[in-house]
Amino acid sequence: MEILNLKPALKEIIWGGNRMKDGFGFQTEGDNIAEAWMLSAHKDGPCTVVGGEDDGMTLIEAVAKHGNAVLGTKCADLPDFPLLVKFIDARDRLSVQVHPENEYARRVENDNGKTEAWYILACDEGAELIYGFNGDLTKDECRTAIEQGTLLEKCNRVAVKPGDVCFIPAGTLHAIGAGILLAEVQQSSNVTYRVFDYNRVGKDGKQRELHVDKALDVVHLNKPARDFSAQGEVQAINGGTQQLLASCEYFSMTALVLDGETVRTADETSFVSLLVTDGNGSLADGKQSIALQKGSCIFVPAGHGDFKLQGKMKIVEIRV
Repeated sequence: MEILNLKPALKEIIWGGNRMKDGFGFQTEGDNIAEAWMLSAHKDGPCTVVGGEDDGMTLIEAVAKHGNAVLGTKCADLPDFPLLVKFIDARDRLSVQVHPENEYARRVENDNGKTEAWYILACDEGAELIYGFNGDLTKDECRTAIEQGTLLEKCNRVAVKPGDVCFIPAGTLHAIGAGILLAEVQQSSNVTYRVFDYNRVGKDGKQRELHVDKALDVVHLNKPARDFSAQGEVQAINGGTQQLLASCEYFSMTALVLDGETVRTADETSFVSLLVTDGNGSLADGKQSIALQKGSCIFVPAGHGDFKLQGKMKIVEIRV
């Protein structure tokens, strides 16, 4: 299988902004691209291959054509494509929400659970996230706060800055605040339980659905510990630096800052996804040469071996 250059599936949502149009050159008819699903084989928004022998195929179709071995040995026992990688541009606040763990999501929604991590790329001064509660609650206390409109008083608000990393296990109440652009790596899932949406209405003039009962089934009601720093230290590599941002049983994400040439490897254990967050350059493996720019997303199949990155770029490298 060749290395794949991917075109994102774009999502227009009422809280989205214009940073992805202006900064990444993504085009859509509307004005508010809220999410770009950069690496996605999810049925609700698969990305598309651009160029090469699989040109025009969805990532779902390309993987089916070449077989699940291209995902790596770590994915051998998984029921479907494991990850979803996004850019998110929050011009306005996202709803206060929670995602279920695997067992509940598969039993109730026929989808995966959703553990995720956010890497803050840019934000307005004073931007903040909601991350869990500011104290321990009972389920009844949480339901009462939702019903009485006092939930925000119970939420833990955290100021953020570019470079922060927020790891969000399934079951953690959370919300992205206004004025934040981030990269998200998550399990491949589209299950969200909203509990508060600021009484906003959509294009149809109706408030979006809340999912209070399901949310209370899965939410962790304790105050979470938090550390928004990267998990690893900055390390020198040929052509730049690397830093482990976050890792868990589902994925790892590493920041590469390049000003020159470096060689990376896709071994048999996992595919590699490369998300270019700034700059431009190229990828080459002796057979292919792919131009990279801000907003590029690349899929390197497991077992592909060495490939060379060259240029002045910031990249998030994702592996299972």
